[in-house]
Amino acid sequence: MDLNLPAPRGILFDKDGTLFGFDATWSAFGAAVVDDLGGSAPETRAAVAGALGFDLGAGCFHPDSPVVAGTADEVAHRLAPHCPGRTPAEVAVWLDARAADIAPVPAAPLGPLLDRLAALGAVLGVVTNDATEAARVQLRAAGVVGRFAFIAGYDAGHGAKPAPGPLRAFAEASDLRPSEVAMVGDSLHDLHAARAAGMRAVAVLTGPVGADVLAPHADLVVPDVSHLPEALFGMARDH
Repeated sequence: MDLNLPAPRGILFDKDGTLFGFDATWSAFGAAVVDDLGGSAPETRAAVAGALGFDLGAGCFHPDSPVVAGTADEVAHRLAPHCPGRTPAEVAVWLDARAADIAPVPAAPLGPLLDRLAALGAVLGVVTNDATEAARVQLRAAGVVGRFAFIAGYDAGHGAKPAPGPLRAFAEASDLRPSEVAMVGDSLHDLHAARAAGMRAVAVLTGPVGADVLAPHADLVVPDVSHLPEALFGMARDH
């Protein structure tokens, strides 16, 4: 990141893998979906796990799984062949309902962190490829939903990442220029959306994708969101 850049006036977060640790939050969900749809037949379980991009042996998602960065609609279309009698739209509704029951595991103590970022003058938002209501439920469960001025999922009417629409909607709603916003995420979808929107791209390593993949597309890579006050505001104060 250019050290001469001013501190951002807005910080936009991805949800899963960024605010919440991905494996800790979603691995149990993946195993449950395989159990629900795959039953006890090994071939069926393997087919469902393959559609999800879920590693049955390791109990976690592959980095290129559609669950990592895709929308419920994308995942539903992958799963629909394994759900006889249900349309992809019905599978997506089922997935959204299951996702709303997820117990999110914060990647760092979020309340103090978000309060500190707000005190530093940043407007905070969340853009996720999860459903909007599921995101609100999970953020509420983590006790931080009220810290965000803007929360949008893939179904909020702004499009889904890697398209820039939801990011630009945050900037417009916050009366900010895109260049004044840092987009923080754990996937290439997040970083590509940031680039397309004209925002700074900040990668965190609390999702399944490693620094070797993310770094070439990011202005800044940090281990997790707890490093943001120092990384984004500390450098700005020194320069």
